[in-house]
Amino acid sequence: MTPKPNTIGLVPPRYGPDVVGGAEAVIAELAAGLVERGWPVEILTTCARDHVTWDNEYKPGVSTESYGDGELVVRRFETFTDTKGKHRQSIGNRILMGESVSIAEQQLWVNDSLRVPDLWHFVSDNSDSYRALVFAPYMFWTTFAVGQIAPDRTIIMPCLHDELPARLELFQPMISGARGIWFLADPEAELAESIFTLPRRNAVVGAGIDIPENYDGQAFKSKFNIVGPYLYYAGRREWGKGWLELLGAFETYCATGGADLTLVTSGAGDPDVPPILADRVIDVGFISTEDRNNAMAGASAYVQPSALESFSRTVLEAWLAKTPVIANSGSAVVSWHVENSGAGLLYDSVEELIGYLHWIADNPANAETLAEGGAAYVLSKYQWPDVLDRIEQSLNDWTTAQ
Repeated sequence: MTPKPNTIGLVPPRYGPDVVGGAEAVIAELAAGLVERGWPVEILTTCARDHVTWDNEYKPGVSTESYGDGELVVRRFETFTDTKGKHRQSIGNRILMGESVSIAEQQLWVNDSLRVPDLWHFVSDNSDSYRALVFAPYMFWTTFAVGQIAPDRTIIMPCLHDELPARLELFQPMISGARGIWFLADPEAELAESIFTLPRRNAVVGAGIDIPENYDGQAFKSKFNIVGPYLYYAGRREWGKGWLELLGAFETYCATGGADLTLVTSGAGDPDVPPILADRVIDVGFISTEDRNNAMAGASAYVQPSALESFSRTVLEAWLAKTPVIANSGSAVVSWHVENSGAGLLYDSVEELIGYLHWIADNPANAETLAEGGAAYVLSKYQWPDVLDRIEQSLNDWTTAQ
């Protein structure tokens, strides 16, 4: 099954209903939206579900999904992780310490992880069939290696945040040589401009947030046997997302006489809850979108401990549910959301985070008032029809039908 002429190819490293990841969610929803608007669209991705193991858990090959009157074609290719990973680890540690790393070492680092050779060959053989190839996020092999095959047709959605790997010279030609760049928020675009020589074609297109028909916080509490008020965190439970910092702050909160708040979490990864918090942290695992929406609505506050965010859709989902947000000020884009909406609290230290946990527990009425501007902010900026209008405009302006 060869691509139809003028197809828009979207290339995320993972795709599927049980894949957890912000960039992956944006690509999935973008694909559905473009199909419903009549565009021929394909997902070109791997057979992996987990971003740590990269095991091939989906079957390789071609399948289709229906959206409205259209069909989305999904092409899956096997991952290979047969290198020993020693370069990835040792060079990666040096990168994170801010050491100078040669371009040869950078090449070893980026290739000593997953590779998807069949995807590379497929795009190399068929790139002329695509009107545009959209790659996200910037750091994965699927973007770095495959995204430079046909730069005249390549649009990068970098999902960039302020981290040392973004400053590697390895990524400069990928960004500067692309046909265009799509950014999710103004702070991301400003950061990219400070790091890269951007192509002339670039735009802040944003991303949309689906609007639930209703919320039922009590239904979530009943389903998962949650008693009393709770904080909520949804996403990957790993150090890079600030999860361990949140656990440590919550442990101190409990140890210093914090009111009877529970910390509820859902998503991917082992939450690794210490025994001392066994009765105060509830992991509900991977849950449905409906359950997650209800969890947002029932929470006293949503906590975003990650400083590595390029958009942070969960913050916006919390505001749609009229729930206040406590967020790490280290993320420029989350700080920008909070400052523009007035619907959250930003912390600069663990001590300040603990103080805000106490404030949320002791001032529920004020917390509800704090959240009031959040929904209006999201609805004014992040509805999919508006985002798709911007996406379509850039596709029409930047690319040419064959």
